[in-house]
Amino acid sequence: MVVKMENVAVITKTANQPLWLSNFVNVYQTLSTTNLGLLTTVYHENIVFIDPMHQVEGLEQLQCYFANLYQNLSTCHFSIEKMLLENDSAAIYWQMSYQHPKLNKGNTVTVDGHSHIRGMQDKVIYHRDYLDLGAMLYEQLPLFGKLTKWIKTKAAK
Repeated sequence: MVVKMENVAVITKTANQPLWLSNFVNVYQTLSTTNLGLLTTVYHENIVFIDPMHQVEGLEQLQCYFANLYQNLSTCHFSIEKMLLENDSAAIYWQMSYQHPKLNKGNTVTVDGHSHIRGMQDKVIYHRDYLDLGAMLYEQLPLFGKLTKWIKTKAAK
């Protein structure tokens, strides 16, 4: 069930939605540079987290990784677009919008992506993100961005 509250979509627990999934969605829709401590309410102490840049294992490593990711961000917001659930696994389709002073001239960057997550004991034990790293990072750098866009254009022909 999706409930609208102050322009934020909050996914509430339903009969077929496990607690680990509800908590994950709620936290990610409010996650920011100021509340990274919320990660401990979502992730299992033995979490395996994989994204296009890194793989980390364990809650402590994950907290350090997120602290490093978020330290130079002005803003970061996730909008959950769709969820698919089967047993202890879910696919979450999202849109991330963020601002970094050294990327895209400090303007907002928006990237679509999705995550495969698995739950265990009311926490997320596995989280893998799939997204276009070029669109998220490389294309936002002044010189490298032009080269990346040129390569993508040539590859599409």
